[in-house]
Amino acid sequence: MMNLALYLDSGIHQGGWRHPQAATTGGRNWPLYRKIAQRAEAAKLDMIFVADKLAIDDVYGGHLAHTVQHRQVGWSEPLTLLAALAAVTDHIGLGGTVSSSYSEPYTTARQLANIDHISGGRAAWNVVTSLTHAEARNFGRSQHFSHEDRYRRAAEFIDVMKALWDSFEEDALVVEKSRARFADPARFHRFDHQGESFEVQGPLNLPRPPQGHPVVIQAGVSEAFIDLAAQHAEMLFVVQPNRERAQQFYQTIKERAQHYQRQPDQLRIMPGLVPIVGHSEQDARDRAEYLKSLITVESGLSFVSASMNIDLSQYPVDGPVPDLREQITGSKGRFQYVIANAIEQKLTLGEMAKRYAESLSFPSPTGTADHIAQQMTEWYQHQACDGFVILPTYIDENEDLFLSQVVPRLQDAGVFHQDYAAGTLRERLGLTKPANRFH
Repeated sequence: MMNLALYLDSGIHQGGWRHPQAATTGGRNWPLYRKIAQRAEAAKLDMIFVADKLAIDDVYGGHLAHTVQHRQVGWSEPLTLLAALAAVTDHIGLGGTVSSSYSEPYTTARQLANIDHISGGRAAWNVVTSLTHAEARNFGRSQHFSHEDRYRRAAEFIDVMKALWDSFEEDALVVEKSRARFADPARFHRFDHQGESFEVQGPLNLPRPPQGHPVVIQAGVSEAFIDLAAQHAEMLFVVQPNRERAQQFYQTIKERAQHYQRQPDQLRIMPGLVPIVGHSEQDARDRAEYLKSLITVESGLSFVSASMNIDLSQYPVDGPVPDLREQITGSKGRFQYVIANAIEQKLTLGEMAKRYAESLSFPSPTGTADHIAQQMTEWYQHQACDGFVILPTYIDENEDLFLSQVVPRLQDAGVFHQDYAAGTLRERLGLTKPANRFH
């Protein structure tokens, strides 16, 4: 069966927030977050996914004006939000972003372990390396780590997190009141990690999570990402603009995982998808065109600048797209493709930015529920993916045509489950519980 996750945001489309029916969060609308999560759970989706960024972008023009004006602010802090959502849902997985560049393993391991306990084994974490110098400056650095350095740090971060979760064994607490024996000291493990980026003694002071380790999500497409994901990721949130590229990536990452003695079915590949569902084909096209009309060039340029870590205000909007592929220090894999494609199509810088702002290079099928369900099924059946992360163009508080119309068609086609299976998120994704390294 394919897996489906919902990207919990007020809308990925850079014009979506301006839609008259769009509900906005600004990082503070708890009743809306709760409503959307419960709506996704009613549709039997596998997971809610909460992204994050650790700064307000200030790359475009070197100031906040365009970012603040065009909605690229108001992220909700993921882990506290997931803890709250754990209390108002029963089955759906809860995934949130953690920056390995600007987080400490001990603190983060405690938080995620606690969410896994509170939710009964539904926690997942998206390991990111962060993108921008603005984020670096909020954590005592003048600029962000290099691409290579931050991926080395991420690999070490993941390994330390897993060691911490293993260090307090599940049966460590014996609670024998008559013998005044609360815990078995042999079930706690110091590991005295001393690495390039972290020094951690251990053990953790919380019991091992119900899943052993919360599910590891990673997002990206660069070569450094592929190698790290092949070693550690269990769910991959990726950008693949068409089925052919998705099939190639699917085969590459599964083969790379085998190189690291991992079973291919222990990686769930889930490309992002920005569906525009209409009651008819014409209705869907009209919806798409209206959303495009709401994008401003400045919002697109601001978003792209921050994602690449390059100030695009220094180039003429109506001029050709400059070849900046070797200068990217942010989202490298994604934007090397975006720039190459724009140069090949002879787009202006403004045209590239507006086009990117429609779907952030994710595929955006537009049509009826039948049409979109068919495309998704074809991707799944042709081994282009194991499922999808659904990124709404905007959040409509009163209706969600994808959940109400597309999901039932996937269920009727036998490619998506009718109800939740028993067990943890890890078990429902077909992932094995990791053995404890200290046994």
